[in-house]
Amino acid sequence: SASRWSRSRVRAPRARSVQLVGDFTGWEHAPIALKKAEGDVWRTTVELKPGRHLYRFLVDGQWQDDPNCAMRAPNSFGSEDDVREVV
Repeated sequence: SASRWSRSRVRAPRARSVQLVGDFTGWEHAPIALKKAEGDVWRTTVELKPGRHLYRFLVDGQWQDDPNCAMRAPNSFGSEDDVREVV
C-alpha cells in the first residue's frame, strides 16, 4: 500500500520545542520536530502508511494531546494516545 502525507499541527504559544511522537517514530526514539508558524501554531507533514497510528505531542518535554483529534485509545501509562486513521 502506498504511503499518504499527513499534516499535524498544534497551538503552543509559549513552547520552545514541539515534537510529534508515535508508533511510527518509535515514540521517543525518533521524534519529529514541528516548525513554528504564524499564530503560535507548530506544524509538520509526515508520510504514513495506511492503517491506524497512535501518537502524541511532546511540548517542551511534556506529553500533550492533539486538541484536533477526536479519536483516542488507552495506553499502558494510564492516559490516552491520539489515533489517526490513514486510508
